[in-house]
Amino acid sequence: MRVMIAEDSVILRDGLVALLTRRGHDVVGAVGDASALVDRVAALADGPGLPDVVVVDVRMPPTFSDEGLRGALALRARHPGLGVLLFSQYVETRFASELLAGGAGGLGYLLKDRVADVADFLVALERIADGQTVLDPEVVTQLMGAAPVDRGLARLSVREREVLELMAQGRSNGAIAEQMVLTYGAVEKHVTSIFAKLDLAPDSGDHRRVLAVLRLLQPGR
Repeated sequence: MRVMIAEDSVILRDGLVALLTRRGHDVVGAVGDASALVDRVAALADGPGLPDVVVVDVRMPPTFSDEGLRGALALRARHPGLGVLLFSQYVETRFASELLAGGAGGLGYLLKDRVADVADFLVALERIADGQTVLDPEVVTQLMGAAPVDRGLARLSVREREVLELMAQGRSNGAIAEQMVLTYGAVEKHVTSIFAKLDLAPDSGDHRRVLAVLRLLQPGR
């Protein structure tokens, strides 16, 4: 997996480079600000090719507000298939919602203080590179709190809502079944019902699982 890192903390940046390299991944760049990130990805696009995933801190120089997130938005606008993992101590709902509303998968938002296992972090990167959406539960909670009510979501049962929230965290049907103590078949039925209640047709050109998650996080779109 080819990974690009944008992190202003030198210690954390070097630590991520060492961790990923040690696990056999190719770190194609490591920079300390969003401007350098955008320039580096542009150079890679013109040369050896885009990375599979870009790991971006949200708050970066010069103002330490939302430069990294806005850089990620710019990258996805230019390269829709580029995997992006926002890796931060903070949840910035405004631009995060805009990023997710852009559609498609290959997006993640994890909180640094809540990643307790290196293996989980690496699995998240692999899922994002594979086009999935991976969100920390706290990110899901805050994004939902910032979003308006959607009548389609209101049709979901309590259990279906729980399944959809776990889908938003990047859980597979098997993982959802294990956490909710349900059979795999029961989870599949809930997922099918969610798609029906949200009017997501089987022949949709987009991935229905991603579209359902986007409805949860951006119900007004």
